[in-house]
Amino acid sequence: MIELREKNGSAVFTVKAQPRSSRSRICGAYNGGLKVTLKAAPVDDAANRECCELFSGVFRIPPSRIQIISGKSSRTKTVMVEGISAEAAALVLESYG
Repeated sequence: MIELREKNGSAVFTVKAQPRSSRSRICGAYNGGLKVTLKAAPVDDAANRECCELFSGVFRIPPSRIQIISGKSSRTKTVMVEGISAEAAALVLESYG
């Protein structure tokens, strides 16, 4: 189960990122959050940008509305989706976890 919180009207959840994978995708639920594989290497913020682009496609919003609010240099990240409530995010992410 994915634990979603709401902060200032935006959905917040945890992501476990695995960089340098063969393709970028959401693998499923992992420790209360989501596990994602990212094709990009964790160099020059490339993996973080790819993580934001992956979730922008899932939520069908611009990548600028996805922010990594903690864990920018860690594999465990906290992601905030601006303008999407926790309930709406739960509906979008329910198929992954």
